[in-house]
Amino acid sequence: MLNKKVGQVTPEECSEIRLLFERRNGLNELAKIVTVDNDELYEKLVKDLGETNTRFQSWWKRMSDKYKWESLEGGNWEINFETCEIYLVRQ
Repeated sequence: MLNKKVGQVTPEECSEIRLLFERRNGLNELAKIVTVDNDELYEKLVKDLGETNTRFQSWWKRMSDKYKWESLEGGNWEINFETCEIYLVRQ
């Protein structure tokens, strides 16, 4: 397993991705209990989850373009919310 520090973001940038991360996790948990029977809530959840995932991926793309982080085939970046450090991780 590879776990290499490749960069750092500002506290503001860290806060932005933390909010998206927590929102996405909350929506994923909600998705486990909302059924298709509740049509209105289900549609809202699907839409919100899609938008949140798009914003989440967009943040990583924006930051990797800005900071030129090292990448690796089969790897992904992770953030340490305490230190705002970015790590390249591969299983």
